[in-house]
Amino acid sequence: MPLRRLGNLAGFLICVLLMVYAYYSQFHDGLEPCVLCIFQRIAMITLGGIFLIALLHHPKAVGARIYGTLLLLVACAGSAVSIRHIYVQHLPDYLTPPCGPGLNYMFETLPLNQFIVKAFTGTADCSVVTWRFLGLSMPEWVLIWFVILGVGGLVVNWYWSKGVAKIHNEM
Repeated sequence: MPLRRLGNLAGFLICVLLMVYAYYSQFHDGLEPCVLCIFQRIAMITLGGIFLIALLHHPKAVGARIYGTLLLLVACAGSAVSIRHIYVQHLPDYLTPPCGPGLNYMFETLPLNQFIVKAFTGTADCSVVTWRFLGLSMPEWVLIWFVILGVGGLVVNWYWSKGVAKIHNEM
């Protein structure tokens, strides 16, 4: 199996495992996701989908670079949500956003531009840290994984594409 295919398979499997753990935490441990958590999940699922499509498609150099760029862009978007979530979690209590309506209610009743602003502002639920591992909260770990997957996806699909690998071998 070519290295690029293995890299895309690894990226896909990591995304799947991260989502399996997120749903395990939700349904087994009772950790309800907040609005920002849901957007991070959407970004992670999208990232996994792009890794899977890149794995199955296995395009030539230009197509691989497009996949690498898409992976980096989605990882950057997910990282931005994670950073916002980390920021909300580190606010003092008196500055945390107030509790708001649920995501479904906001989506059904608000215009799209207001929905996006409200959703990314976060709520008081987003400021509560309910899980830690090695001193880091879940959004902090998700940010680390977005960086690893985004940079890894770019390197795997950009650098390991046939054109660049051929040039590298000639050096």
